[in-house]
Amino acid sequence: MGEKAKSKGASRKKVPRWAEFFPDFIIERDPEKCIQCRICVRECTYGAHIWDAKKKELSEDPTKCVGCHRCEAMCPTRAIVIRRNPSEFRPHAVWRPEFIKNVYKQADQGGVLLTSTGSNIPYRTYFDHLVLDACQVTNPPIDPLREPMELRTYLGPRPDALEVEVREGGFRLKKPMPRQIKLEVPIMFAAMSYGAISLHVHQGLARAARDLGTLYNTGEGGLHASLYEFGGNTIVQCASGRFGLHVDYLQAGVAIEIKIGQGAKPGIGGHLPGEKVTEEISKTRMIPVGSDAISPAPHHDIYSIEDLRGLIFALKEATQYQKLVFVKIAAVHNVAAIASGIVRAGADAVVIDGLKGGTGAAPTMFRDYIGIPIELAVAAVDERLRQEGIRNWASVIASGGIRCSADVIKLIALGADAVYIGTPALIACGCTMCQHCFTGKCPWGIATNDPKLIKRLPPEVAYEKIYNLVYGWAHEMKEMLGAMGLNSIESLRGNRDKLRAVGLTETEMQILGVKHAGE
Repeated sequence: MGEKAKSKGASRKKVPRWAEFFPDFIIERDPEKCIQCRICVRECTYGAHIWDAKKKELSEDPTKCVGCHRCEAMCPTRAIVIRRNPSEFRPHAVWRPEFIKNVYKQADQGGVLLTSTGSNIPYRTYFDHLVLDACQVTNPPIDPLREPMELRTYLGPRPDALEVEVREGGFRLKKPMPRQIKLEVPIMFAAMSYGAISLHVHQGLARAARDLGTLYNTGEGGLHASLYEFGGNTIVQCASGRFGLHVDYLQAGVAIEIKIGQGAKPGIGGHLPGEKVTEEISKTRMIPVGSDAISPAPHHDIYSIEDLRGLIFALKEATQYQKLVFVKIAAVHNVAAIASGIVRAGADAVVIDGLKGGTGAAPTMFRDYIGIPIELAVAAVDERLRQEGIRNWASVIASGGIRCSADVIKLIALGADAVYIGTPALIACGCTMCQHCFTGKCPWGIATNDPKLIKRLPPEVAYEKIYNLVYGWAHEMKEMLGAMGLNSIESLRGNRDKLRAVGLTETEMQILGVKHAGE
């Protein structure tokens, strides 16, 4: 919730919040197993475990429990179990419990409901209604263990045609290829700013990107001085707040991303609370210590495609045309037309972030009810660019709601060149999706800048977990490609004939460009 609002009758006795009587979680402590080591007290960043020094006993305050399971994981005797509160509201088809709780919270405080990570609303997950093709007899599969399999892809514009000439006894291109970025695996790490996540996580992402041959995105928080050495695997972001933006920063990476919007909160800006702006973050973002970092909803120099074109080429000019420029937008209803305009404005890649994309902090109503699923958005954009004959002018990068390697494969088959992942990388680091990133109290040392909490996740551990995750996904992707009879990821891009729908409507299949299973 936001700041408490002054309301009529505020001087009266405060009505107890429903949550104080019926918390979301119950903390169960087994007295026979508990040795009163008080590790739970030290590990809980929300104060849900209490030690009474006089009585020399432990107690719990379940209203402060967010379900992060840190205490349960760290208890040496397994004496603690965190459970969902079994107490339920009377069933009602319209007034589901989450709506009732939200009304209670806002009636109590009068603020904006805040949340983190991706949407909880059970919208249809189209990934789960798409199945992949597999070869059998006449077109046998490829064994990725015994035959070469390529996940390499390239980001950036591609020529309409290749003109070759015979020179010096061999074939040579008449014109050089446009500047492109090579990815050894079509999975990049999404924009998560220094401030929203810890420096240790950024260091782990940067190192993993380098060793995997892919890229990571700085987010809108600038680039910490210790990360400039990873410039060859870095995408720097230019958001509406322009935090940490200077010539050295623009020159540091291989690409610049103009962030127009993101899937978890389309149409609004960002807010890093002043209490999270430490001395190191103030240096990186170039703002005073303790001041709020507020990104406006629009870029105040972009109000048309022509304005966007001006910024794209200003950034290219500032970097001597050595950096690719991406433009990131949220997946919204007219995303295909917007993407077309962005490509025609000179962007080298258009990044589309879907409805289920994660975030460090967002108004709950925005996260849950604005935007469209990434599967529909990618299919619509790919089809529109193909129809206009400009699909090769720019790459399409997808993000938002990706959970596994099969989701990556399906997005590429729908038309993406590569994908961004954010939440999976954080889960790999230990995130348990308690959805309280915005508090800065992350007990796992991920979404925090508290010096004591950051130590809980060393950069070496973050690197190892993130690297292993993508390495495993890459192996699975090769196996899936082989099963489809393909030996390269680029052979799959936009190849929707390798997909079939199960349980979708005609309209949904038409937008996705896929046939139903059995056809």
